[in-house]
Amino acid sequence: MEEWILLAMAPVFLGFIIWEVWYWKGKREVYSLKDTLSNAVLALMHQGADALAWLLTIGLYVWLYQHRLFDLPVSVWTIAALFVAQDFFYYWFHRAHHRIRWMWASHVTHHSSERLNFSTAFRQSLTYPVSGMWLFWLPLAWLGFEPKNIIAVVAINLGFQFFVHTETVGQLGWLEKIFNTPSHHRVHHARNPKYIDRNYAGVLIIWDKLFGTFVEEDAEVPCEYGIVVPIHSHNPITLTFHEWLAMFRDAAKPQSFLSRLKQLFGPPERAHSEK
Repeated sequence: MEEWILLAMAPVFLGFIIWEVWYWKGKREVYSLKDTLSNAVLALMHQGADALAWLLTIGLYVWLYQHRLFDLPVSVWTIAALFVAQDFFYYWFHRAHHRIRWMWASHVTHHSSERLNFSTAFRQSLTYPVSGMWLFWLPLAWLGFEPKNIIAVVAINLGFQFFVHTETVGQLGWLEKIFNTPSHHRVHHARNPKYIDRNYAGVLIIWDKLFGTFVEEDAEVPCEYGIVVPIHSHNPITLTFHEWLAMFRDAAKPQSFLSRLKQLFGPPERAHSEK
């Protein structure tokens, strides 16, 4: 279902990309053909892997739903509650994928571009099922939300996030206090020391404010996009697997068992500090 919802939104996404290319034409080189094509191929690879992951894990969601804590009838209120709950768990999924190297190995693909535009939202990894993205929505089924509704809300959340991947939109007044906005997400994609590992929000920025990970965009500190150790490649295979290979190489070096585990499941910056 997730793939069908996102596919239905594809013409809207494409329209916004075309508009953004037109908007920046002659002003700044926000898009490059190689970068955009890489993003498109990565999106197709990700969608295929994501569809397979849902097929393999949906049985677990159904089993948990059969052992649910609450019977939650489908209504406007329960769908709204599901939306908020899923966004809460998305925050922790996103935060974990920045702070645990095994998960960062997937998420780094999304952050590897040194550009930020609408097409960057498509820059995803096919290895998310391996890094455990699907684990974060399991509590929703156990609480009593129907699996098909969980999948739909996940898709809507991801669809919303397409629109925050842009430099075209400035700050949005009072909306900045509640929602994830382009301004907040520019911070998230920046590699400036002030901005690294901030603003994990999906739709609601309130989680970052509650859990101490919020930083406001500073006009005096322009965002520099990309990752701390740049990957100078547009090859989708390289972009997908470079951190997995680096992680396993680091874990294979002579060291204690505990050190090996820390290379796999410790913070990503551990690898940089030990090189």
